[in-house]
Amino acid sequence: MKTGMSLATVEPGVLRRYASDQIVTLAKLVIENAFQPIVEAGTGTVFGYESLMRGQERIGFDTPMEILDEAHQASQLLQLEQMVASRALAKFATLSNFSTSTLFLNLDVRLIPHGERLVENLLQHLRTANIPPSSVCFEFSERFDNTSVPEFSALVSKLRKAGFKLAIDDFGVGHGEIKLLCDHPVDYLKIDRHFVADIDRSPRKRHLLKSIVNIAHVLGTRVIAEGIETEAEFIACREYGVDLVQGWFISRPTTHVSELAPCFPHLQELDKSKRNNQSLDEILIRKQIELLPAVYENDSIDSVFELFRRNPRQAFFPVLNANSEPRGIIHEHHLKEYIYQPFGRDLLKNKMYERSISHFVEMAPIVGLDSDAEQLMAIFANMEGSNCLILTDNMRYAGVVSAASLIKVINEKQLKTAQDQNPLTGLPGNRAIRDFMRQSGRDGDEVRHFCYCDFDNFKPFNDAYGFHLGDHAISLFAALMRRYFFAERHFLGHVGGDDFFIGVVGWTKEELTEILDRLISDFHDDVLDLYSDEHRAAGRILGHDRAGVEALFPLMRCSIGVIELPEGLVIDDINRVSAEIAVIKSAAKESEEGLVFHLLGEAN
Repeated sequence: MKTGMSLATVEPGVLRRYASDQIVTLAKLVIENAFQPIVEAGTGTVFGYESLMRGQERIGFDTPMEILDEAHQASQLLQLEQMVASRALAKFATLSNFSTSTLFLNLDVRLIPHGERLVENLLQHLRTANIPPSSVCFEFSERFDNTSVPEFSALVSKLRKAGFKLAIDDFGVGHGEIKLLCDHPVDYLKIDRHFVADIDRSPRKRHLLKSIVNIAHVLGTRVIAEGIETEAEFIACREYGVDLVQGWFISRPTTHVSELAPCFPHLQELDKSKRNNQSLDEILIRKQIELLPAVYENDSIDSVFELFRRNPRQAFFPVLNANSEPRGIIHEHHLKEYIYQPFGRDLLKNKMYERSISHFVEMAPIVGLDSDAEQLMAIFANMEGSNCLILTDNMRYAGVVSAASLIKVINEKQLKTAQDQNPLTGLPGNRAIRDFMRQSGRDGDEVRHFCYCDFDNFKPFNDAYGFHLGDHAISLFAALMRRYFFAERHFLGHVGGDDFFIGVVGWTKEELTEILDRLISDFHDDVLDLYSDEHRAAGRILGHDRAGVEALFPLMRCSIGVIELPEGLVIDDINRVSAEIAVIKSAAKESEEGLVFHLLGEAN
């Protein structure tokens, strides 16, 4: 490059062709760090930021990968990555919330042999900026085979020992991701955009996501969904247990720190209904949480010994990082060999021996508080030898539960479900109905129908013939429901009085219409026998409406309003359904057949 020639006057292609030996120098002039927020799925609050490279096109490179490849060819990759990482850390340190956030940095697989130099350089920058290592997470991309590099295991060990967090990036599209997840303690698993795109319309993707989330949580790994671009994708990921989300629907990357918000109201609004509808499981689980004292990774070994000494009956304690995120547990049997050896404690304190708390951390399942009790018990069953489940609330340590505590939760849940049953019909009541609706709304693999059944002209009948025959009519309808809806996937509920609920999964509209028509017809025929000959002949009965006005009323029948949730639709706000119930029930009462279908969200 000629002396005095400005960067702006040089063609990008010329720079790329002739200045490869000065790639780092050029990069310093144009490369910027863009931050994209990574957000807690349950609250809409920022958890951290991924640092992304921007500006490479100004020196002739279409993508960040191209400039990294060029730097590698010129043997300048380490210097380039160190420069980019140091700038990212400097920018991160200017954020007001950096002390409680996590910075995600990509680690190029080609730098693994130079890992020690890279780590030492980063630790120096962290000390300068007063940032704890636990606030930095390295992402290993699965687009490259990390595990084939001989130095990989040693680097992972060094990063963990230094207090850094680790993530698998591009999970599902690369090399040996299951092997990496199995062989190394990983904090986060970032699911590739391929598995998130249009997940609300793909049953296969939803099944895969649920399986990945379950496996990760059993291993104590949190799940991040990348590339979320629509509200439907966000809701689906959140409802299938994803812990953190990232993508354009949340926020685009920006190079301007002033544009980074601490939370996102559009996500919080979507979460409002979920927080207002706390499940029975969560209520019961919160009652069983044991808030054990926690050990922090940077605590001294002496403090751990003291904690066990003060709590002689406790065999383990949860281990947290500086941000109060669980990393696992520390068990007393790991320390016993040092306690009972001569000079064992002194050996642990010896810096040359290098045995910090992180060396003794044992993997434990880590799950959010909003999981259901049966799911938690299944995780226990799949995690042989596990002492506890570590529970989190918004990604932070909330306490632990044991298997015995979960059994109590399930027993109490069954008891409350039994108490919720209607004494006349023996059908589940409103709490169970809402739980079914909530669970079905979150599972969009099949079409679902919510049927709201209501007797027309029940009050005049009940007034004329008394509560005994009124109860008989109610019991009669409950028996007919059981006759036609007996499969395991059918749900029958008694809202109260003459209001009933039928939940059906996997049936077509035509199949359901046939059965509901028969239910309405059979009930009408059977209930006629409860009237006197005079009333049957007249087809009417004199009575009073709810305002006390005397009038003639037709004989009783059942009308049914059906709300359909199509395949692929995932909702967690059952108030959306409730808002349309009154309209659809009214339409059913006014219809000649007594049966009306309505597609959720469709204009009435």
